[in-house]
Amino acid sequence: MQPASITDQIANCEREPIRTPGAIQPHGFLLALDPALKVLQVSDNLARFIGLAPEQALGQPLAAIIGGEAAEVLAWVMEEGGLRERPSYLATVRCNGSEFDVLGHAWDQLAMLEFEPIADHSGAGLQQLYPLVGDFLNKISDTDSIVELCRLAAVDIRAMTGFGRVMVYSFDEDGHGNVLAECLANGYDSYLGQRFPASDIPRQARELYVANRVRMIQHADYTPAQLVPAENPLSGQPNDLSFAALRSVSPVHLQYMRNMGTMASMSVSLVVKGRLWGLISCHHAEPRPLSFHQRTVCEQLGQILALHLKNRNDSDELQFRLEVRRAMVRVLGGLTQGADFIDNLRSVLPELLHFARAGGVAIVVDERLITFGDTPSNAQIQDLTAWLATNRHDDLFHSAHLSARYAAAADYTACASGLLAMPISRIHQHYLLWFRPEHVYHIDWAGRPDGKQSTNGMLSPRTSFAAWRETVHGASAPWREAELELALEFRGALLGIALERAEQMADLAEELGRANKELEAFSYSVSHDLRAPLRHIVGFSDLLMETAGSDNPERRQRFLANIKDAARLAGKLVDDLLSFSQMGRAALRPIRFSMADLVRGTIDKLAPELTAQRIDWQVGPLPEVSGDPAFLQLALYNLLSNAVKFSANSNPARIRVSCEQLPGETVFHVADNGVGFNMEYVHKLFGVFQRLHRMEDFQGTGIGLANVRRIVERHGGRVWANSTPGEGATFSFALPNTDIDTD
Repeated sequence: MQPASITDQIANCEREPIRTPGAIQPHGFLLALDPALKVLQVSDNLARFIGLAPEQALGQPLAAIIGGEAAEVLAWVMEEGGLRERPSYLATVRCNGSEFDVLGHAWDQLAMLEFEPIADHSGAGLQQLYPLVGDFLNKISDTDSIVELCRLAAVDIRAMTGFGRVMVYSFDEDGHGNVLAECLANGYDSYLGQRFPASDIPRQARELYVANRVRMIQHADYTPAQLVPAENPLSGQPNDLSFAALRSVSPVHLQYMRNMGTMASMSVSLVVKGRLWGLISCHHAEPRPLSFHQRTVCEQLGQILALHLKNRNDSDELQFRLEVRRAMVRVLGGLTQGADFIDNLRSVLPELLHFARAGGVAIVVDERLITFGDTPSNAQIQDLTAWLATNRHDDLFHSAHLSARYAAAADYTACASGLLAMPISRIHQHYLLWFRPEHVYHIDWAGRPDGKQSTNGMLSPRTSFAAWRETVHGASAPWREAELELALEFRGALLGIALERAEQMADLAEELGRANKELEAFSYSVSHDLRAPLRHIVGFSDLLMETAGSDNPERRQRFLANIKDAARLAGKLVDDLLSFSQMGRAALRPIRFSMADLVRGTIDKLAPELTAQRIDWQVGPLPEVSGDPAFLQLALYNLLSNAVKFSANSNPARIRVSCEQLPGETVFHVADNGVGFNMEYVHKLFGVFQRLHRMEDFQGTGIGLANVRRIVERHGGRVWANSTPGEGATFSFALPNTDIDTD
């Protein structure tokens, strides 16, 4: 059988049961107790510390293993404080003539007690730890640089622990570890500025670093102490030792340490916003114990550092987002200046370039192509957009290594190794493209990243950590998450502007259609309505001239009266046309006013024109409204004068003005008991020069109701009418309750 490939072995490494190794590191021992404090599991090195074989301890009460006094202390602490998921210090007890720090945590129905012997060793003691932490807090409070924060942490942790090398490194988006700071003793190799490949730390190990923030290995050559029995007697499953301080680690990792010349190590996780930002990694060339108190202080120092890193990252990110947003606002401001959306984009090309920190930008709208800066050729851009339209259907496409996704891009990596592509239409192949140039850079690896080897079908870690330089071609500066988020926001704003323009065009088309109909009506009026009185003037003038020599003054007087009436009608038509035209151009000057006062004033204005007919005015309670009182009085004048005119044959004429409140608007009604009209023709009622009655029966130009509609619609309202022939008519208009636009 052929040995498995290295890729398969790495995959197997990912599945290694590192949380359930079934063993612990042998520098301490473990007891697993049930709720009654009876021993259910022990580590098989128990005899080394207690002088009692594992089989003899199983099923015994805790006091029988460690002595009554020690058991009583631990029982009291566990009863008072309880055990948590993460290990906590319980007490220091004496067993079999030796002192042990006892850690405890609860997991899977068991109380897991870990006993670590107290031994004299070099390094900071308790009395030295707290001043060091205080000094660290003071120093990092005055530091803004992330690298300097990490350097201070490396220096202080080395002072606390005595490790020969302390490194602080961060993980990039690919999982590689970049060494930002270190503190070394003489004789230790430096890895500052170098990169450790992501494959050094399998995925499940990274997850465990987030769950358990400190991991200590005192001696890389240890032989694991197995648990007896191997499985949890209560659950029948292997024990999850994720939070056990003594948990045994992967043999592959121990070999990795030995290959690196490291016999003792400690890792402190730097977790920012729930993600493994980096590690504080401590190495020593010889075995080295570290007390629980020292490890705890290092963990707290790591938490303090992580908090400052978060604040620094948040501050930098906020500043970056503000700069990008300012550029976006400048771009959007320029896009609202003219009517042509594409020409507007052309005018803000420099700002578009700055917005995406790009070297070139292109706007593709069907066959129309606009470029600025350093970009591929037009043909190459057209081919690229065709590929995007076929293969990419997201709101945003981005790549810092375009040729790896689109092979043809290898021909223009110098100007476009990176691409940010934004479709700006949901229907057509319209794109906004940003190009970033190639950024050739070097990576100094701490050993070749492909240095893992397979021996006899078993994966072994790399053996060399000598610096190895890799030169990266064909890639651009990466697209930051903030840039992508703001690009999506920018796209939404662009589509909003385009939609608003489309709505404006639709409104304009509707307005043009209405204006065209009005123009047609105007043409008809000029050719028909206005021509009729002019024809009368000419006709009666001819008759007057023919009878100039006659002695019939009454006949001449009648001709002159007809000429005067026709001229007055022609003048009225012209006046109404001018008034209608002004209704569409004049600016509104809205104020808050009383509609009741406006109605009374309009009735008073009508008084001189009223005949001797009897009119019963019924004006109900009317509220205050917002609007232009001059315009609305003209609308009321037209409605009330129509009511008077068409109820002239009623005795008495009853004209009622009332109002009602509807959601979001106030509705006014003007009702009369006049001749009414046929509802089949209501659609013509508010058109220009539209009359539903003969001129001989009721005088008028047919412009009054068109004026009413235009005035009300300019106030954001609506107008309509209802009638039954012979029973009168009701004309209604609604005004919105909100303030109106003055344009």
